[in-house]
Amino acid sequence: MANVTRLCATKSIMTVNGEFPGPALVAREGDRVLVRVTNQVSHNMTLHWHGIRQLRSGWADGPAYVAQCPIQIGQSYVYNFNITGQRGTLWWHAHISWIRATVYGAIVILPELGIPYPLAAPHEEVPILFGEWWKANTEAVVKQALQTGGAPNISDAFTINGLPGPLYNCSAKGMNELVLKVEAGKTYLLRLINAALNDELFFVIANHKLTVVEVDAVCVKPFTVNTLVISPGQTTNVLLTAKPFNPKANFYMSAVPYSTIRPGTFDNTTVTGILEYHNPNSGSASSSFDKDLPLFKPTMPRFNDTGPVTNFTTKLRSLATATYPVIVPRSVDKRFLFTIGPGTLPCPVNMTCQGPTNVTRFAAAMNNVSLVFPSTALLQSHYTGMGMSKGVYASNFPTAPLTPFSYTGTPPNNINVAKGTRLLVLPFNTSVELVMQETSILGVESHPLHLHGFNFFVVGQGFGNYDAVNDLAKFNLVDPVERNTVGVPASGWVAIRFLADNPGVWFMHCHLEVHTTWGLRMAWLVLDGSLANQKSQEILVCLVRSRLAFFRFSVIFVSSSFICLPS
Repeated sequence: MANVTRLCATKSIMTVNGEFPGPALVAREGDRVLVRVTNQVSHNMTLHWHGIRQLRSGWADGPAYVAQCPIQIGQSYVYNFNITGQRGTLWWHAHISWIRATVYGAIVILPELGIPYPLAAPHEEVPILFGEWWKANTEAVVKQALQTGGAPNISDAFTINGLPGPLYNCSAKGMNELVLKVEAGKTYLLRLINAALNDELFFVIANHKLTVVEVDAVCVKPFTVNTLVISPGQTTNVLLTAKPFNPKANFYMSAVPYSTIRPGTFDNTTVTGILEYHNPNSGSASSSFDKDLPLFKPTMPRFNDTGPVTNFTTKLRSLATATYPVIVPRSVDKRFLFTIGPGTLPCPVNMTCQGPTNVTRFAAAMNNVSLVFPSTALLQSHYTGMGMSKGVYASNFPTAPLTPFSYTGTPPNNINVAKGTRLLVLPFNTSVELVMQETSILGVESHPLHLHGFNFFVVGQGFGNYDAVNDLAKFNLVDPVERNTVGVPASGWVAIRFLADNPGVWFMHCHLEVHTTWGLRMAWLVLDGSLANQKSQEILVCLVRSRLAFFRFSVIFVSSSFICLPS
């Protein structure tokens, strides 16, 4: 635990190695990575390496009660995985309860030695991590929400690299904001990561344009924007080219929420950093900026403006070159339709709840199934043969809504969700097409959906109800963007395709933590193939490669134990 002061209040938070945000994990494509996590706080813990494919290494993926039981207090766990065919910006975070509010950090995957970037090398690379800050203990916030059945309290501020910026009360300029010093004419690579729990964000730098070159550690056709949008779980690399001369001014780097939620509340505040032009010959290395210079503010979109969001997402295209090919499944073995959205559960007997009515509490589901975590991790249950035989899970997750309705129109009379631990089973190498349809049952809201263990191609998206005939004909199979987290539009749908070539149990969930808590989550079970290299690897730590990246995270926080590996 570490004491941190923000917004004129000090509280004790969970950290990694005493840092907030946590330390960056830097490795190269092809490296083998081992991270020993030691739990030194009074809470169970796991870490997830968000976007790492975890090819045949599901034991290292991290989501609690899916890939592993949590690391218990005072115990350690070694995450052991290879970085295969990936380079760029990803991130790591706690994957139990709401602990990732403070437990997160960047993953930077460099190209293999001798392999150049697909673009000119920037003058400097800068990680920019967006987060949320609560004055209250976030574990108390979620606990209260679950007890009352109502929506949790919203955050008090957003942060950039852990700092809220000068626009909040008790947050004076020069003390609480990130100051990015640039030199005239130089180009900078900003590695943007949205680690916020519950908010999608617009990001703008006053009087400067940004060129998008990568999302979720996959290169895209470069395009330039004034405003970009980034959802929780997503990463975006952008090039910032400083003005050719020193403008003798400072510029806000601002982020505000994008929220279509209605009804409902959200943190409608603004976090800012400062872009300052620096004369390299001045000799000043101070992190505070010159307050005597004019400070320009950007024009931000309205919080519910879907126009910039649609404009941004439709521009995302894979490079689709010989060096960076697009291997999107052209034929499909299995097609699925998932409805995504909130619903209700009955209030416990003799209790008044704070859900949509005083006799209901908030819930959420995919295809009306709200996933219940077992007491034994799903992956462990599967590979020990006890999953279905001992009733840990069933293999009958619905492949389509059991009761179709007008998903973006009038909701059905009964909006209660079903609870259960039901997996969707796929044979190895199944090509999958999944359409995720947002529902308007309790209002309109977008949902960033993250799939563990795979990248996928976003082949189509639109508004209204998905049309399996007309919309399918418009799919982009030439250069669709490749991601691990995608936003399901409010009152709309998104279609993805992927090849189930990674055996194991893989979590899929909304990356708005409130929705995951309510049950907007499911898991895929991809069976082993027949060949040796098509089966999940044993859970072993053995140093078998000559090049090895080893990180020791003293997790000053967390845990309950699964299989503890020897030191």
